[in-house]
Formats: sequence, structure tokens, C-alpha cells
Amino acid sequence: MRRVWWGIGLVALVGGGLWLTGSRRVIAGAVGAQAVRQDWATYGGGVEGERYSGLTQINAANVHQLEVAWTFDPHEEGGLQTNPLIVGRTLYGYTPSQKVIALDGATGKVVWTFDPGGVGRQPARGLSYWSDGKSNILFAGALSNLYALDPATGKVISSFGDGGRIDLRKGLTEGDVSKEFAALTTPGVLFKDMIIIGFRAPETKPALHGDIRAFDVHTGALRWTFHTIPHPGEYGYETWPKGAWKVTGSANNWAGMVLDEKRGMLFVPTGSAVTDFYGDDRIGNDLFANTLLALDANTGKRIWHFQAVHHDIWDRDFPSPPVLLTVQRNGKAVDAVAQTTKHGFVFLFERATGKPLFPIEERPFPGSNVPGEKTSATQPIPSAPAPYARQLLTAEMLTTRTPEAHALAVEEFSKIRSEGQFVPFSVDKQTVVFPGFDGGAEWGGPAVDPRSGVIYINSNDIAWTGGLTENKAGGGVGSTVYQNQCAACHGADRKGSPGAFPSLVSVDQRFSDAAITEVVHNGRGRMPSFPRVTDARLEALLNYLKTGNDPAAGNRAAGARDSSSKREAESGVAPAVMAKYRFTGYRKFLDPDGYPAIVPPWGTLNAIDLNTGKYLWKIPLGEYPELAAKGMKNTGSENYGGPIVTAGGVVIISATIFDRKIRAFDSRTGNLLWEASLPYAGNATPATYMIDGKQYVVIATSGARDRKGPQGAAYVAFALP
Repeated sequence: MRRVWWGIGLVALVGGGLWLTGSRRVIAGAVGAQAVRQDWATYGGGVEGERYSGLTQINAANVHQLEVAWTFDPHEEGGLQTNPLIVGRTLYGYTPSQKVIALDGATGKVVWTFDPGGVGRQPARGLSYWSDGKSNILFAGALSNLYALDPATGKVISSFGDGGRIDLRKGLTEGDVSKEFAALTTPGVLFKDMIIIGFRAPETKPALHGDIRAFDVHTGALRWTFHTIPHPGEYGYETWPKGAWKVTGSANNWAGMVLDEKRGMLFVPTGSAVTDFYGDDRIGNDLFANTLLALDANTGKRIWHFQAVHHDIWDRDFPSPPVLLTVQRNGKAVDAVAQTTKHGFVFLFERATGKPLFPIEERPFPGSNVPGEKTSATQPIPSAPAPYARQLLTAEMLTTRTPEAHALAVEEFSKIRSEGQFVPFSVDKQTVVFPGFDGGAEWGGPAVDPRSGVIYINSNDIAWTGGLTENKAGGGVGSTVYQNQCAACHGADRKGSPGAFPSLVSVDQRFSDAAITEVVHNGRGRMPSFPRVTDARLEALLNYLKTGNDPAAGNRAAGARDSSSKREAESGVAPAVMAKYRFTGYRKFLDPDGYPAIVPPWGTLNAIDLNTGKYLWKIPLGEYPELAAKGMKNTGSENYGGPIVTAGGVVIISATIFDRKIRAFDSRTGNLLWEASLPYAGNATPATYMIDGKQYVVIATSGARDRKGPQGAAYVAFALP
């Protein structure tokens, strides 16, 4: 039975009408009737992460009548991935530069704007709204800071932390925190009078430890810490080399968390440890990287855990928060937690104990032949549900879009290794990663209908490749910095993987030194910042980016090395040690025209009954307009952002990059009920809410994922006529 959303201070439900308690507005019917939330006051719709709304004004019978109610244009370019909050009649969100905005949810008119200063280009996927019925606080992340704001005015609450903010980097290193990177990609979880947060960290060294921390909502004081890289004497310490916690980093929560308020249990998925693809200095299973943690929300103590990838060398970190739901087993209701993965699996556990609700088998996989590396002999595979993304790329699956594209795909496929999941990378040979590095599931997360136990998951279904190469001695400072920090995404040749990672060849013809420096120091989109790259090292990097040359033997390079090392020594920060092998870069397996070099579907939307593990339906999601115009429709496409599901029987999702549409599907059948064009791609998760008796659906849109398309950003809200 669906849990009633009792508000703060509710004594009894008497009569009909509308009442307000704390930050939740509900519509109340007769005495004892179930309360239905009117707002969207938490990231993902609720602390359980369901992305579900009980509103029914928009339903399967009338959703085709939706039309634009209002649009807000922040007049900025860049990415916009925000799932906004709607509390009362106010919508809270971000602009692409990480300004915090409050809009009238019925009109889109600006109420206030908070500018934290500087230009933040990190993903900002949501905010946190705390209320005790008397006072209210809006928490917003911007670059490395967490701000406490007055939701009514947007003014900083100066009693919190250091004049209204806390620096997320503090307490995670003994060195100069200004040389470190951390960003609150996904909002913190609120429990009692605490805000519990993770953060985004680099995927190359150096990186901060990915500790999970709880802070007092009023003062910003630290309340508890959980070490995701265990210290001596802590559970899991033996799964790392002795003393590894001092030198390694990440294993961080960037994807967000969910909360079982009644039990006081916090569910935290973590990412991989650095370095992503070569783990010679972290031999062992590396707890608690790539782990779903169940923690006591009061104290941060571990209750149970499940590691989905042992000693990850494939960047298979958990991509999104789990979701809490209740399923039926043997005629009994079982409270469960479901976690999706990049490699296409759903893991389902009994919430209180961590017992798998579908058997999980530790299966053997090949070992690594790279010197110094030692992979895990086994990896966990669930018996059900079946994967929602394809697992093995074969020659029969290569594109047939045109004879020329097929022939070239066959030629390229003959050069690479394709043997399925968990195949270790080789040196100087590409290995297929399928589904790709971006999933399978990604950060948008799934939606669950709590009435039925059905989960809705959008998935990418294209292949990427990756490999290792030896780091050669004798490079200069510029090339060394580039290979350590940049090559994993932009490639050793600076050519990138267009569409995902831009080419840096001739970057000086597109950007000034100042603009490049700003991106290096503050990051942009999926790129973290590199605040350690300063002075002579920055100068050498800029020269290398512009010319591809590095005077390794010159006095300038030697001086850069010496001065850089001296500054690091003086600051107490040890310079990063170059590993023997490095990643050759993320590469999509594409045909010559830039389309996936495999047969569709390239993206899907899936409905799975988690009571049984059986699929209800599976459909392609998205298309390429130019291919559709030639008759190649319903191919599916890459999609970023997630779905919501409502009591009105509809699943609403945008997510697709190239067709720039938002769609509504029948939640029972997967039939398309409605679609509308957007000004930019809706690479975010929608929200739905009701104001003055009218239900709205709002989506954040932006052009950052498709540089060939229109550039800009906007929030677009829909409603019935």
C-alpha cells in the first residue's frame, strides 16, 4: 500500500480541500483518504527516488492535449540538467552558469536570482529544500561550495558555515584545498536537521577521498563522516593495499542518494576509485568503490553493502541514485531497494538486510595480461531481470545503414576485441565496452510506480571502445600534464571523440588563452576542474594544446618541472606519479557519418515488473531527424535525463539528444500518447506539480550535448488548455 505523505505537524485529515504543512502541499479528500502531493519538493520527486506523482489531472486520455504554458529563457548557453523543485507556487532551479533562480511556477516569471560569483559550468542537477514548518532553507551547490539560501528572497543565510556556505573540499585533505576539485553535482539528502552529501571528484589523480558527510543544516558543522576508502581498523581496509587510503582517491557519491525515513536508512551508490582504467596501485576489490551502501542516517555507520564491480577498471561506477519501492513475494509485501547500472542490470535487494531478491551469481571472467594489473576473478551477475541493454557485440550486429558504412564497420571490428562484459583492456589494442561508458542506465535514473512495483528505465545501447598504452619517459611538462589529466577524454592525439568529447586540435583558433584557462580551472559539463594546473605547468599545457609540441629537452620545460615540483613541495601536496600505463581515451564505435556503427536500437525505454523480474514492454527511445526523413525511423538514440511516472497512467520523458522532443507513453503498454518539440534537447528529468488547480509538467532544456544543433537553454512548462 502506498505510504501517505504526512506533512510536518499534521494532526488529522478532516474534510476536503487543500492544506499546507512544511514544504509539502497535498490535496485531501474525505477522512482517511490518501493524501496526494501537489508539489515536487525533493530531487526525483521524493526522498525514496521514485520520480512518481499521484496527480491525475493529466492522464492517458488527455495527455495529447498538452500545450506550452510558459517558457523561461536564462539567455545563457551551456548544459542544463536540472530536475527543478516546486514548493508552494515557486520553482527553484539553476541556469547553465550555476546561478540559482526562483520562478513563479504558474507563469515562469523570475522571483529572484542568486549569483554565487564566478562562472560555474559543472552539472547542477537539483537543489535541496529543508523545512521544519517554521523556518525554511534552500541548499544549492555551486562549484566547490554548498550555499544555504532563504527560499523567499534568495539571500544567503549567513549563520550557516562560513558566511552562508561551506567549502566541500575542506576536511578531505591536509594540503591546500584550493588545489583540489569537488562539486555538488547532485543535491544532498535531508534527514532531520542534517544535510547529507557526496560530491563529484576527478577520475584521474590526484583526487579527494570520496567521504560521505552529514552537516548541521543550521550551522554547517560536521555531524558524521563515512570513509568510502576505509582507514586502518575499518571494515574493508583489507580490500586495498596497506596505506592506500593515504594516496588514492574518489570512490565518491556523485550520483545522489535516497532515504528510508522510517528506518533511518540512507542508500548511497559510489563511483570508481582513481585511476579508472589501470589499478596497479590498488590491487584488491577496493571497497567501498562501485558499492551500494546502506548506512544509518543518524550516525553514518554501515548497515550492509553490495559491490557491483570488484576492482573496477572499466569506469562502471553506479550512475544514478537507487529507488525504494515495495514488491510482492510469496503473497507478502517486501520493502526493497533497486539499483540500476551502466552495464545494463537491475539489482534488487531486501531493504533492511541487503538480501538479494533475485539470485546473484559470482561468475568468472578473464584476467588482465597488463603488467602490474590484477583483476578480480569473478564479478556479480543477477539472474533477473534480464539486462535492459545488449551485452555482447558480434559481427552480425554491425550497421547495415548503408553498404559503405557496413563495410567500414566490418573493417574496424576486425581490429578490436569484443568478448562481452568485464574483459580487461589490452595494451595498444582497443576493447569493446558494450553498453558504452555512458551506459546503459545513466544519471537520469529510473522511475517507479509504487502501486504496481513497475520500474521504468531509459537506456543507451551503443558501443564504445577503450584501451591502454604505455606512458613513455622523456616528455615535457605540457605533454605530461596533458596525458595525465586530459588524454582520457580528449585522446592522446587531442582529436577527442566528437559528440562526447570535443577535439582540441586548433583549440586556440576557437578560444583565447584566458577562456581555456577558465575551463581548466573551473571545468565545464562533464569535465572536472584542474586547479593544480597553474603557473609554469599551465603555460606549458597551453603551448602544448596550441602546437602539439613540447620542448621536453629545453630549459623552459626543465624549469617548469622544477618550479612546479617546488611549489607542490612547499604546499605539502605530493605531485601525481605517472602510472606505467594510461587510458587511450573514450571512443564511440561510430560509422564514417557519425552514427553508431551497430544496428538499432541505439536507445530504449523499458518497463520491468520487479515483482516478477519480467518485462512488460521495451521500445526504442528517440531518433535522428535526418534519418527519419529518409525512412529510418524509431532507431532510438543516446538519451540523458530520466522519466517520471504518474497516477494518471503516463510515463513522461525527454532525454533524447538529437530530435529535441518530450514524449508521453502509456505506462501499461508503452504506446506513444503525445510528443512535442522543444527549443533544445531536454537532457534532464521532468517534474510535475499543481498550482491553482492546474497540473504542469516542466523540463529543463539545453543545447550542450548537440553542438550542431541550436545553442541556448530554457525551462519549458506544459499544461492542459
